[in-house]
Amino acid sequence: MRADIPEELHALLAEAFNRGDVEAFLAVYEPDAVMLMPPDGQVIRGTDALRAAVAPLFAARPRFASQVVGKLEADGIAMTHARWTLLAGAEGERHEESGVGTVLSRRQPDGRWLIALDNPLTPP
Repeated sequence: MRADIPEELHALLAEAFNRGDVEAFLAVYEPDAVMLMPPDGQVIRGTDALRAAVAPLFAARPRFASQVVGKLEADGIAMTHARWTLLAGAEGERHEESGVGTVLSRRQPDGRWLIALDNPLTPP
């Protein structure tokens, strides 16, 4: 699984969430990527910290959908915006969240795109 264009990163994230595959989720991030972690916006940096932060969410068997609504790209850097929804939790305890996210990604030397900065808490 690789993103050949920046917009594909959002589809890969959704696929990883919906399969419950934490490692596939992490594979679309640069090793030192930074994320604002919902719901409180804690800054998470690097693969190990990101793995620890998302593990409880993946344990809740989330269903995730994302729709890219904008892109700005130049010189191997891209900023994409997407609307997302997340449904997580056991039957009867499910909760839904939604929002707008902004991803800054970079084209890697092998041509694939990886996420450098991820802000799923972008103001609407």
